[in-house]
This record gives sequence, C-alpha cells and structure tokens, in this order.
Amino acid sequence: MVVEEQAETIAFLQKLRGNNESVEIITTHASMIFLTDGKVYKMKKAVRYPYLDYSTAEMRLKACMAEFALNRRTAPDLYIGVHTITRAPNGELAFDGTGTMVDAALEMFRFDQECLFDRMAQQGTLTPALMEDLAYRIAAFHRDAAVSLNDGGVQGMAGVLTINEESLHATRLVPDREEAAFSQRFRQALQDHATLLEHRRISGKVRHCHGDLILRNICLWHGIPTLFDCIEFDEKLAKIDILYDLAFLLMDLWHRNCHSLANILLNRYLDVTDETDGLKLVPFFMAIRAAIRAHVTATQVQSSPAAANPSLLSEAGDYLTLALSLLKTVSPSLIAIGGLSGTGKYTIASLTAPCLAPVPGARVLNSDRIRKRLYGVRSHEKLPEEAYRPDISERVYEIMREEAGQALESGFTVIVDAVFDRPEERDRIRQLADRHNVPFNGCWLQAPITLLLSRVSNRKRDPSDATKDVVERQAERDCGMIDWVRLDATQEASLIRDEILNLHELKRTSSQSQDGLNPPKATNPS
Repeated sequence: MVVEEQAETIAFLQKLRGNNESVEIITTHASMIFLTDGKVYKMKKAVRYPYLDYSTAEMRLKACMAEFALNRRTAPDLYIGVHTITRAPNGELAFDGTGTMVDAALEMFRFDQECLFDRMAQQGTLTPALMEDLAYRIAAFHRDAAVSLNDGGVQGMAGVLTINEESLHATRLVPDREEAAFSQRFRQALQDHATLLEHRRISGKVRHCHGDLILRNICLWHGIPTLFDCIEFDEKLAKIDILYDLAFLLMDLWHRNCHSLANILLNRYLDVTDETDGLKLVPFFMAIRAAIRAHVTATQVQSSPAAANPSLLSEAGDYLTLALSLLKTVSPSLIAIGGLSGTGKYTIASLTAPCLAPVPGARVLNSDRIRKRLYGVRSHEKLPEEAYRPDISERVYEIMREEAGQALESGFTVIVDAVFDRPEERDRIRQLADRHNVPFNGCWLQAPITLLLSRVSNRKRDPSDATKDVVERQAERDCGMIDWVRLDATQEASLIRDEILNLHELKRTSSQSQDGLNPPKATNPS
C-alpha cells in the first residue's frame, strides 16, 4: 500500500532531461525508473508490503545505498552512485544539497531496453549460446557469494511461504477455500523436502544471492549477460539456497514457453557446479517462485487498477496454475542415445530433454562436455589427442554413470549421450537403470558414413572434437550386437525426438502397469 505522497519527487526527476523533453518512465510495484539520454534514475515508491517497507525517506535512501553496493557484485560498471534529493532554501528540490532530505535516487548508465532479456525472450533473440554464457556467469557468482549458515533451510523457506500466503490473501486472487488448499500443498512439500533443505544449509549452499533473478533483471551489457537489480530491501530474501536463486530464472523462462532455454540453462549450470544433490528441490523452488510472481502481478493490478493491463489478472492466475503443476511428483527414467560421431546424438538429446518431466526437463549428460570438464576447458575448446586415451574415455563413462545415478536419485529423468560403441558400456548403462529401478530406453542413431563425414567437417564451436578420421575409425570398429532401438539419423531431428518420446512413454506406462499402477495419460511438459 502507498503510505506517502511523492508527486514532488516525481516531477523533479521528470525534468532531468531539460528542454521540456519528456522522460520515459517505467513503473513497477515498488519503484519508478526515469530514463534520460544516457542515464537512468531509480526511486523507490513510498509503499509498504508484507515483504518490504519503503515508507520513509530514510528507508528509501538505505535501500538505494544497499542496491548500489550489492549490484556492483555483478554489474560494477553499470551502477554510478546514489543521490539524496534535498529541499533548497527556495523550496526547490536538488540532488545532494545541504537542505532537508525528502527522497533518494539511484543513478545508473542507460542501456538499450531491447537488450533486456525479457524483451529478447519476447522477440525470440535469446540463444542457447547466451544461455550457456549466462549459466556460467551465474555459477561463478554463486561460487563467490558469501555463505550464510544461519539463513535459508526449512525456517527460511517457511518464512517465504508465510509471505506468499499473506500476500496472496491480500490480493483476493483466489477464494478462501482454494487459498487454504494451495497453502497446504506448499506446506506439505516443504515438510517432504525438510531434510534436504537443512543438509544444504549446513553444507554452505545458502549464500547471499541475487534474490530476484528473472529475465527482466538481466541485460546484454557490452555484449555480456549481466545481472542487475538484485534484492536489497531484505537480506533474508536474498540469503537463500543458490538453486532457489536459479529457480526464479528457470520459472520465468518456462512461463514464457522458452522451455528449451530453461533446460539448457539448468544443464549448463549443473555442468560446472556440484549441485546435482539439490535437483529434487528445483521444481519445488520453481513453484514457490511462480507463486511469488502470482501475488506480485496481482498486486500491480490492485495498486493501479485504472492503468493496469487487463491481461495481468489472467497472468497472475497462470502463475498459480504453473505453481501447482510444479508440485506434482513424477517418476524418473533413463534414456541412452548412442551412435557414431555425426549422427546428431547431442542435438537429439537437447531437443528431447525439455519434453520430459519433471520441469524444466531431463538432465543431459554428454560425454564430450564431461571430457572437456575433466580438462578444465570450455566445451568448444579443442583437446589434445592424449585426452582420448582409453583410460580417459573409461573415466568419462564412469563420471557419466555416477552423475546419472545422482540425478535419478533426485527424481530427474536423465539422457546420457555418448558413442556407446563398446558392448560393455551399453551393458553398464542399462545396469544403472536396473539398480535404480527406473525404465530404460537405449536408442542407437545410424546414418550413411558419407553423411556423418559431411556433418563433422561442417561443425563450428561444437563440444565434439571428432574429425573425419575419427568417424572412419569408428565405422571400422566392431560394435558387437546392438539390441537398442535403431533410429534413422537422416530424418529431421524433431521426428527422431518424437520417436524417442513415444518409446519413453510406452516403456514408462508398461513399467507402471507391471507395478500395479494405472497407466497415466501421456504427459509432455513442453
């Protein structure tokens, strides 16, 4: 709710451009942002909500100073400084004067609004390469963030649920009976995950994070994905599990139907972090984030009903629907995709992964990326020949099985993609599925060698180092009896994906029928 009039401050900031030119203004539920030629000035609204309090000028100044300091962790050259807005003896307002402070504003450099990731998502210009770069930058930020052993965990997440319940009730978005059932679902999920939440807290996985990691708070600044506008008004809301931080962005991408990008982001993040143990929490964390967006969006409608877009209320309802769907539990499975270099294994795995529950899709473990990780290089960097010694390759397959087992234990479906030209490796991956009591599908991609040679010669910035010579040597090798389903790799990739999804669904329903369960209807999260 608004607790103080700020018309004078708004009028002052509107005149910053001079020459009677209008200043473009962006309004959120808690801030107003004034865009001039090369600078941006951001003021806090004099509002009070269950989760923030900007009701006095002193509180707003403190929030601006915290925002400046915290955001310089990820965007040091984007933020310029903080100004007090003071009243001069003649009654006019000025920056940083000696008179009484009436408000405060944060100053930043202006960037092209088309470089905001939410705009890019709308325009379809977000790419897998950008998601990969972003994943690595978020992982590095989380690695360096200050550990907070006394925050997060069960108590921290219970506090978030309380805020959600109070805020949702205030919006009157849903009837009381549905509201109570909604809250109960979340409370039960919190109880189910309590042990893991506490384990991660005492293991140092709760850190001072961004806290509001959505597409709107990421921009392409000098060609680099840059996080900005983190939470500054309540440290408790930013001292959170690092996967809960990431979950806001995953949820935002999923809500915008950028399913493939969400899956890529999670997989690339997991490639460079030791977070597979927390995978089970990701859908729960995403559900909480969806609930947050539901009440924040509904609050926007309430705070300015005349100016609100009529679709906002519908969007708030969509967030609630997404939140509930994310709380559903699913059974994992294991899919192995094999074949010679050039058959398109990784392409097919990446296309298939977002279509598999739970959201945001399957964990994809690619042998080429694992090998590059072993040598500490980026996925597109070339490795020396010694990196492909038999003992190194055995270690790659071993790591793949270890990480696949961890992901399966966390309830996530896994796709492993490698050549799998040796019968013993095909046997070992099937045995992994048996040990975890999950359905298994082995898929063998095949195509004429002329096509494979053409594909590998045309690769650019690809995780695979395979050359024409490598393909020719593979083709001469005896792969033994292959009892996996053979798929024609000359087809369109989407057709191969659909074949794999059909095989997956048949195996999954067959497995559940054998367990005495009723076969469910086919589900496809994407």
